[in-house]
Amino acid sequence: MSENTGDVRALIEQVAKALVDAPDAVIVTQLEEGGTTVIELEVSPEDMGKVIGKSGRTARAMRNLVGAVGMKSNRHVELEILE
Repeated sequence: MSENTGDVRALIEQVAKALVDAPDAVIVTQLEEGGTTVIELEVSPEDMGKVIGKSGRTARAMRNLVGAVGMKSNRHVELEILE
């Protein structure tokens, strides 16, 4: 794990905790699958709509952040929001 991918995990955790009503239920894990780093985000079912946003805008914005960090560190990084 590079330092940048660790930073993106912390970034997604901070953003998610700021968005939801139950920040203690936010779980962010990082997996390495081949040449891809996968950041998995879990929130409480009541907060799922806040993380996804209207028409998926919030989720898309978080995925763009993750992608930008991945490009900067020459890695493929994905964000998966788990239900």
